[in-house]
Amino acid sequence: MSPSEKNHKGEGHRQRLRERFLISGISGFHDYEIIELLLTLGTPRKDCKDAAKEAMAKFGTFQAVLEASPEELCDIKGIGPKNVFGIKLIKSVAERYLEKRMIHKDLVRNSQELFDYLYHRLRDKSREHFQVIYMDAKNRILKTETLFVGTLTASSVYPREVVSASLLNRAAALIFVHNHPSGDPNPSPEDIAVTRELLFACKAVGITVHEHLVIGDNRYFSFADQGYIAQINREYDVQRKKLNEKIL
Repeated sequence: MSPSEKNHKGEGHRQRLRERFLISGISGFHDYEIIELLLTLGTPRKDCKDAAKEAMAKFGTFQAVLEASPEELCDIKGIGPKNVFGIKLIKSVAERYLEKRMIHKDLVRNSQELFDYLYHRLRDKSREHFQVIYMDAKNRILKTETLFVGTLTASSVYPREVVSASLLNRAAALIFVHNHPSGDPNPSPEDIAVTRELLFACKAVGITVHEHLVIGDNRYFSFADQGYIAQINREYDVQRKKLNEKIL
């Protein structure tokens, strides 16, 4: 038997992990064991437990391992380009699955699924990402898109671009989403100001804004639930009425 055909260290352990997964799914697995299984996709004849544990120790969380750059992952002994491919592929597949599951669903009535999907995408971002969810007249998702990256201020989020993208995607309604890397989802004064500007701009062209979610550490702040969306809509209606009265 050639050296390449000999059983590698931990082969029995790897087989047991795979059998556990096939029988009962991922429930009950430690995070490092999931990373270990991912690493085995690119390393068929080498024990991956130590590399998986080192990755967890370096990045701190399962999510952070998936979000790490290829360069950072390759700094870990036992992880190379083939392993990185497996990790990045499974992350992208999970995101695509969650996104496709949301297509044509009424997001207004599926807020928990919406949060699960958004949290998976945004929880470990080191910078603020502003996303728009485009919906049709029946509040079914058409598409999600990241429009801006960076601190959310009036100078970094442009209502004109949001309106233009919404019209291009033939959206009748929108949900805005952005993350707070600090973990605290409570909105800043800038968040509130930007939401007001965006809602005014969209309402002026007949596009409804249902929600603005701020994603934090396993929790979120809902502008709709807290009454901000309704309040801003009232402000717009009052201003529009005054403008019409002046014109008349």
